[in-house]
Amino acid sequence: KKKRANKNSYIIKERKMSISDEFVSISKDDIPSAANQEEEEDEEDDDEARAVQIVSIGSESDQYAFAYHEDKLNVILSKIQPSSCKVAVVSVVGAFRTGKSFLLSWFLKYLTRVSQDDEQELLPPSNKKKWYETFDSLGNDKGFQWRGGEERNTTGIWIWSKPFMLTRKNGETIAVLLVDTQGMFDHETTMSLTAAIFGLSTLLSSYQIYNVDKRIQEDHLQQLALFSEYGRMAMQKEHDATKDTENKETEDKAEVEEEATKTSRKKPFQKIEFLVRDWQNFESEEICDDLFQEMDSYLKKVLQERNAKDLKNTREQIFGCFEDISCFLLSHPGFAVTKKKYAGEVKVVEHMFLGLLDAYCRRVFSSLEPKVIHGRELTAAELGAFIKAYAGLFEHGANFPETGTMLEATSSANNANAISLSVQKYKSEMDQIAGVSQTGYVKPNEIEAEHLRLLQSSLALFNDMADFGSQRSIQVAREKVLNEIDSSFRLYEKLNESRNPLMGFEIYIVPMTLALISFVLRWFADFSCSSWSHTCRRSSEFLSEVYTVVFLFILIIATTKAKLIKERVQRIRAAFG
Repeated sequence: KKKRANKNSYIIKERKMSISDEFVSISKDDIPSAANQEEEEDEEDDDEARAVQIVSIGSESDQYAFAYHEDKLNVILSKIQPSSCKVAVVSVVGAFRTGKSFLLSWFLKYLTRVSQDDEQELLPPSNKKKWYETFDSLGNDKGFQWRGGEERNTTGIWIWSKPFMLTRKNGETIAVLLVDTQGMFDHETTMSLTAAIFGLSTLLSSYQIYNVDKRIQEDHLQQLALFSEYGRMAMQKEHDATKDTENKETEDKAEVEEEATKTSRKKPFQKIEFLVRDWQNFESEEICDDLFQEMDSYLKKVLQERNAKDLKNTREQIFGCFEDISCFLLSHPGFAVTKKKYAGEVKVVEHMFLGLLDAYCRRVFSSLEPKVIHGRELTAAELGAFIKAYAGLFEHGANFPETGTMLEATSSANNANAISLSVQKYKSEMDQIAGVSQTGYVKPNEIEAEHLRLLQSSLALFNDMADFGSQRSIQVAREKVLNEIDSSFRLYEKLNESRNPLMGFEIYIVPMTLALISFVLRWFADFSCSSWSHTCRRSSEFLSEVYTVVFLFILIIATTKAKLIKERVQRIRAAFG
């Protein structure tokens, strides 16, 4: 028994050694290296939705210059499909440590639930489980970074990497981007930097949320009026330029004045909403219609006309810069939330706060409109061009740009979009006529007519879009459209000519002509010369050999290129049939 046991233990050890040897050999050859694992993890991380910084801010040495990360934004915008889909941008601005990132994290939870719910969470709440009851913790690792305390947490401008797709009231699908911004009025942010951050965020957003603490104070209104001042100035300057141009081109002064009045009524920004946090003055403790009427009454009271000149000017400035101004009052979430150790537990949040938050999320995301610049709803590509132009205004320092510079940047981005879409329209339609995928030959006069038709159509699209800025910049952009379309047409002509069924026949025409001449001369020689003439016979034989060799040569070529010749014949029939 002992011998058998020893023998068995020896066999087991041997098997363990062989298995370990196999494991070692596998681990060396087949298991990915640590570096590869890290690369795979990085790729997985890239696919995960997270907050991405698209604008970072420098230090005092470079005057807090903005660094715009275009590649990161392009990755986000590329996820919006189809490319023609309109984009809405919801951004939150306000003083630091007032819960902006905290609010956006709730927005993420709500939108994630909406995208997963087949019953449309945007509809009025029913007896089913509330969206904020479907998770235990808000979390801080998979959302916009937030934390309790007194130190600032967000710097620069951040966008959530996953666009959310919602359905508008008219049935159209719209992409929603969430934007978080650096808090204002901390001990490290200058006034010019604050104005730059607020201004850039306002330029990007279609729904701007101004996050304020406890109440709307007069300094909040003054800051809003100050930061949006350039908007009215830019629109006024654009109006003056348009009016001067039209005065030169239009003799009817009444028509000019009417058009100028319409232009002057345009407002540069879409929506501003005061979100008052930690509101303590609700008359009702239940969420009902009276509560929302109380919010509207509070805003009217704050914005009502004042006799003092500076207060009156402030309100006029705000009304002149925003198409829509609203207010929402949000109660305190509970003192447990304000502690540093708070990690996002939903159960410790006050029920009143959750109910109001639910109502607020439905309010924001059920009435979203796409980002509009100069009357045009923007797609992802167009939005990217404007963001690039606006961010470039602050690349040399966070000094608030001059109105002319602002107008020029807007005009440049708008013209670039007009050029891109106009040329794209021409190419997409021309591809259907003489593009790479086409096989038929189009007659030169027909392709010329189609070119002129599409040229007029593309220029009409350009004229509809490029209606902002100076006439000189618009004319330069129009010349670019004409040049690009002309270059494209030359390529289409060459591509179409390559399908010409008669192209290449010059290779056969010369020898066939020689053979025909030889055949005619031989016939003439045989007819005119006597049979006993040695010279005539030699000439006839020589000419016979010439056209025989030529015919054999053509026959060999025809045999090797039978398929090509067949296609050419079919093209000839199609072209002249």
